[in-house]
Amino acid sequence: MTELFNYKFDDLFNPTLKALHHLGGSASVVEIENYVIELLKLSEEQISEIHRGTTTKLNYRLRWARNYLKNFGLLENSERGVWILTPKGLKTDEVDPKVVSRKVREVNKKRRKEKQPETESESDLELEPTELTTEASSDFEEENEITWKDELLQKIKGISPVSFERLCQRILRELGFQNVEVTGKPNDGGIDGKGILQLGGILSFHVVFQAKRYKETVSPSVIRDFRGSMSANVDKGLIITTGRFTREARKEAQRDGALPIDLIDGDSLAEKLKELRLGIQIELVEKVNVDMNWYDNI
Repeated sequence: MTELFNYKFDDLFNPTLKALHHLGGSASVVEIENYVIELLKLSEEQISEIHRGTTTKLNYRLRWARNYLKNFGLLENSERGVWILTPKGLKTDEVDPKVVSRKVREVNKKRRKEKQPETESESDLELEPTELTTEASSDFEEENEITWKDELLQKIKGISPVSFERLCQRILRELGFQNVEVTGKPNDGGIDGKGILQLGGILSFHVVFQAKRYKETVSPSVIRDFRGSMSANVDKGLIITTGRFTREARKEAQRDGALPIDLIDGDSLAEKLKELRLGIQIELVEKVNVDMNWYDNI
């Protein structure tokens, strides 16, 4: 089968750097991805090509590109998911992908030799870039790889529509929404629930939401239909999906002159469930290091 998105992870080193320079030295994952889409003039088919589960090849390979650039000392990231150019990165407009790949592989190879097998957690192995060659960069997509996000979203897609609406209701309550109600009927295409978000105990926003268990992409027509079902006393809309939104759907959600609609796709949903610890357990692995110098000076 012909691959539509044929950019390898190392092809995305320089587009990622250009994105961060253009965006002022820091950017979210979505901002970086949107800039790269415009820079490379990617088609909707290329953007939407799936790697595994609901993760697109674009999203997946950009993730590896960011990790390589981070290990090369050009990027760093905050706990809130913001990527920042380091002082070295601010001075670097372009890199040689082969040099970056080789240097990072050397560091990772040394790190793996020093690391004890029993201290490696599954998350460490998932996040750490593997040893790759530019010539065989397609090998980095292991056929057996299933991330925790893929596993989680697959499970959520298997629950009933009513259960998914209750999950969305619980998420909104955990995020501070008040009077959250599920009001719609499953698969009715309209509003599934509503709630009130208070800011500082002073301002209140009336929000309606729609919960969509999609395996594929959410189109602009879904955004328009949802907006059309919103009443005049609503301040904001929210669509939560297990799939992803097309670029045109995201544009429609923030169209000038129309009621704004916030979007939570499958990847963001998984991250939010992890943040809120809803059905997610995180294991922290203890690593003990012996300070040899301390004993020499006792």
